[in-house]
Amino acid sequence: MLKRIFDPTDTTGASVKIADASFPAPFVSGLEYGAPARGTWNIVHTGMLIPGAHQIFVCADNCLRGVVLTAAEMNALDRFSTVAIKENNVLDGDMEELIIEGVSDILNRLPALPPAVLVYTSCVHHFIGCDLDYCYRTLRERFPGVSFTDCYMNPIMRKSGLTPDQIMRRQLYSLLKPVPHDPKSINIIGNNYATDENSDIVRFIRENGMTLREAPLCKTYSEYQEMASSSLNITYNPVALAAGEYLKAAQNQEHLYLPLSYDAGEIRSCMSRLGEYLGVEYDGCPEGEQRAEEAMKQALSVIGRTPVVIDYTVTPRPLSMAVLLLKHGFNVTRIYADSFAREDEEAFIWLQKNHPGLEIYATVQVKLRVLPRNYGEKVLAIGQKAAYFTGSSNFINMVEGGGYYGFSGIEKLAELMTEAFNEEKDTRCLIQQKGLGCESCI
Repeated sequence: MLKRIFDPTDTTGASVKIADASFPAPFVSGLEYGAPARGTWNIVHTGMLIPGAHQIFVCADNCLRGVVLTAAEMNALDRFSTVAIKENNVLDGDMEELIIEGVSDILNRLPALPPAVLVYTSCVHHFIGCDLDYCYRTLRERFPGVSFTDCYMNPIMRKSGLTPDQIMRRQLYSLLKPVPHDPKSINIIGNNYATDENSDIVRFIRENGMTLREAPLCKTYSEYQEMASSSLNITYNPVALAAGEYLKAAQNQEHLYLPLSYDAGEIRSCMSRLGEYLGVEYDGCPEGEQRAEEAMKQALSVIGRTPVVIDYTVTPRPLSMAVLLLKHGFNVTRIYADSFAREDEEAFIWLQKNHPGLEIYATVQVKLRVLPRNYGEKVLAIGQKAAYFTGSSNFINMVEGGGYYGFSGIEKLAELMTEAFNEEKDTRCLIQQKGLGCESCI
């Protein structure tokens, strides 16, 4: 006879009031649950940002299943291939030969050689000490007209050092070939989404006569290579820091980290630093700040005291977003996040002091598989996971900040909140689509 081992309404270990939470990891790491909210990008999506590049995954069959489905769902199987690792490859010690001959066979069968190939190896290659340098050296000798780079599908790297996501965002720029730098050219790097043209940072760069480049905007491999000519790389997503540091060392490009923020003082500080680099004065954008304030007031007049729930997929800084909304009178009741970026520590301390009852919910803790997904009343969800876990049809369908930055980003957030409050969405249909913004066959 089956016996339930815990109460499906017991949130112990899966939720905590922020007053009792620890920073940056409020929950114990263990067996994990994956919610079917799938809009965040993975390493396959990110690699596809290099125009014309071909991806080859060298993994065991069970590992290949997910990445094959990703490529299929985004209608990109023509740019994707696999080499399956079998037990004999591990036991017989011919892993290097498998990689070299497998990749060679794939390239020889393509209608035309791609300008670049991203080879993804997996954890088994590191376990057995595979000589990857030899593999890449041999492939470059066989295909001198193709640029190869090493990428990794390595789940054992998720909890220590750089994560696979951080490594992929770094390797996205590893194919750039050094050229003389143009002092009037700037890159924004490390993002899956192009920064909104209306954002403070883009307008400021363009208004001061600079050329701006981003990988998501590149249409050809030549355009991608032009990113090597920029004199400065800007990152604002915490997971992009490794990319900025890599390019500073590899390409001698300057790097400015101007973190995405929802705090007026921090926004002004970041924009002032950019102004100093450009040699122009940043005026503080009082008009933009005023528009953001008015948009927040207008949104509050519509949303009122309706509960607001935020998740970590919608922005790398959910705590800072919560502070912004609470300071403007919104009723933020929950945040779904398993850990927090170091940039959010000040916001964490503020919330502990001023809103100690704010609930923090895990997203991967196994109890989330069975906890009720009905908030009990209308709730405005900011992010796909927030919508899924609360059962809300009123949600903002956005991930990774959506490309919005600065006071214009706050203004846009207020508009999206109002729109989400007034217009219900088909949550089940939307959140199952993998890689928000990618072409989908679903």
